[in-house]
Amino acid sequence: MAETPQTMNYEEFERLHVVRRLRQIVGNWWKVQLNFTDGRGFLRGVPQGRFFNPTNKVCAFITENDGGFKDCVGTARNTTFENVNTQGSRLGTCHAGFSTLALPLRIEGRYLGAIFADGFLLSATAEEQKERLRKYLSHKFPEDAAGLEEHIEGLPVLSEKDVEYLTELLEVVIEEVVTLRKSLSDSDERLQAMSKELFDKWDFGKMVGKSTAMMALFKLLGRVADSEATILVTGENGTGKEGIARAIHYNSKRKKNAFVIQNCGALNDNLLETELFGHVKGAFTSAVKDKKGLFELADRGTLFLDEIGDTSPAMQVKLLRVLQEGTFIPVGGTDQKKVDVRIVAATNKNLEQMVRDGSFREDLYYRLNVINIKVPPLRDRKDDIPLLVSTFLDDFSKNTGTPKKRVTRECLEKMERHEWPGNVRELQNEVERLCVLAGDQVEITAEYVSERLGAKKEEKFPGLRVEGKLKDAIEELERRMIYDCLIRESWNKSRVAKLLGISRAGLIMKCEKFGFDKNDDYKREAG
Repeated sequence: MAETPQTMNYEEFERLHVVRRLRQIVGNWWKVQLNFTDGRGFLRGVPQGRFFNPTNKVCAFITENDGGFKDCVGTARNTTFENVNTQGSRLGTCHAGFSTLALPLRIEGRYLGAIFADGFLLSATAEEQKERLRKYLSHKFPEDAAGLEEHIEGLPVLSEKDVEYLTELLEVVIEEVVTLRKSLSDSDERLQAMSKELFDKWDFGKMVGKSTAMMALFKLLGRVADSEATILVTGENGTGKEGIARAIHYNSKRKKNAFVIQNCGALNDNLLETELFGHVKGAFTSAVKDKKGLFELADRGTLFLDEIGDTSPAMQVKLLRVLQEGTFIPVGGTDQKKVDVRIVAATNKNLEQMVRDGSFREDLYYRLNVINIKVPPLRDRKDDIPLLVSTFLDDFSKNTGTPKKRVTRECLEKMERHEWPGNVRELQNEVERLCVLAGDQVEITAEYVSERLGAKKEEKFPGLRVEGKLKDAIEELERRMIYDCLIRESWNKSRVAKLLGISRAGLIMKCEKFGFDKNDDYKREAG
């Protein structure tokens, strides 16, 4: 009796770079479509349960008609479950007469599913298959059969050599999927244990993330939150620097006392000084009574100084004094006040460059930058997008008292391809926009996504070779995969080698072969 198939996250595989590119290559070369089936033979990772972008008119017609689609599902299930699972056979024929090619996905001998290619004819039996296809269409769709005749003659025909090439390409996908599945299986238990330990000890509230970058950030916060050190949080606008500051405060010994926020760029010097240090009655015309400043209000708590890079040199001097000595004098006053305040500052500016330019005091910079926490931009942690989208959908549901909506895979894919210059804040606004536009619909489709999300970005290796020698095209794909993975993993070659399923030495040789050098990449980014 066969073992119960292990579960697999097919949505993860659908987002794999190699799967997307192979679909494009196979579609352009042979007009062949690719799909995954699970361990029971049912199609997975296809929009609304349909095949993924049928690549010829005949297949498209069959799958768009319910009766034909059910037959397609049955073919996929029978071919991949009964044949590939038990016999390991690859070539077959579908209910309509098309040839099919299926390769099994196995980990440690256990059958987990298959990759299934169809929509083509074999050169040795092409005429017989065309005749069978005509009979199928005449019987199943008599009113439409004649209109499809011209498309039958233009169907893709693969030679024996073509099938060998197609098999090699599918094996590339199999290797990538199996490597990823094994990697996820090996690390899942360790990651869950680490996540539980971190989140049991450090409840970071609305901070969402499972990516490598965010897990490293959570660990760092766990180390520094309960210290008394001044912290400088750096990162682009919209990355959630205020959330980091809140997490630090509410996981520190000061959590029972005040957490006070001031945006230093929102006020001019006079107003900012009054806000921070307070004033005494009569200090200026409208000062009709004494007012406590934020430093005093934050006594024994935490003061979050956002946009610290926007302060003037004069204000920087005053901030330095209170950071060094813990004392200040209210505006218009003569008596010093002493406070015990922990400072968390934040900026999206390059303070080091500002120090070199003379626009930011070096001594204040070093006083603030005792511990630096760099919040990664969303483009460097795209693995977190599904989690963030789900969180924002939850928030919208709670705030509006409506059922939680869901996004389609195509909609999510558009979000994952976008670079998000506005980071998490931009994503949050986009999700809220989608929820509003969808109205009463529970499912949010890709048609509602902002136009800017569909715009194509310039790539390091634009386009893919779809003509010429297969060896050259595969090498180009290999180059692209390795480079993209190096960028995603911040040039950590050990991790990249593991993700790609090759040895570290092999990766280094390929980097040398393709001329990849992180220093060159950093120079390009800086330029």
